[in-house]
Amino acid sequence: MSEDRPVLAIDPHVHSEGSYDANEPVELILEHASDIELDGVVITDHDEIEESLRAAELAPEYGLVGIPGVEVSTAAGHVLAIGVTERPERGQSFEATVRGIREQGGVAVVPHPFQRSRHGVRRRNLGECDGIEVYNSMVFTGYRNRRARKFAQRHEYPRFGASDAHSIRNVGRAYTEVALPEIDPGTPASEIPTETVLAALRAGETDIRGKRTPIHRSTRQYAKGAVRKSAYLLTKRLPYVSPWPASMDSA
Repeated sequence: MSEDRPVLAIDPHVHSEGSYDANEPVELILEHASDIELDGVVITDHDEIEESLRAAELAPEYGLVGIPGVEVSTAAGHVLAIGVTERPERGQSFEATVRGIREQGGVAVVPHPFQRSRHGVRRRNLGECDGIEVYNSMVFTGYRNRRARKFAQRHEYPRFGASDAHSIRNVGRAYTEVALPEIDPGTPASEIPTETVLAALRAGETDIRGKRTPIHRSTRQYAKGAVRKSAYLLTKRLPYVSPWPASMDSA
């Protein structure tokens, strides 16, 4: 990326209390993001968008760029809808979901691809999209991230890094640097239009930063998430999908 353009540090995959498996208020997430000198976070709750819309509206008060989003459960696996203001319908095909995200002017990114334990999209189902999450801080080992990175490079997808945080202390563990054309250096993140950032993401003006979350934190998050998901699905009367597949290496 060119050094004469401003670069924003954005964590594009963060969960708030709007997710069944997280409990952090967006105000605390935004405050923490500002404290650790991120320029923005995208709240991507599971199939819920209300807290993300609120976070995007509040973001400038914390000196951050406001970008709404949601993690959508498609028939093929999870997809991040970054920059949308309406929640895509749950359970649609991968192609229909990506198309709907783009129709809203959003950016469709595949998180933790090939990881069936986390409802990642399988290789054979992964079609046209706007980017691949090649560095997710919550993986147990580096193998999954390396595999995603190689796939993205081979197929020339824009690359994203993210924390996938479900608790505030993990926010920003990994993030995406975004270079912005036609923006004066020194412009506060809170004054940068959301569409300018989305355009740079689509164009692949990205770089990856961060490190993995300690394995004991990841394990605890997965275990809590499994319990909360079971309770959530019973409440909503939705079909249960086990978070622990027969083979962790299936793809």
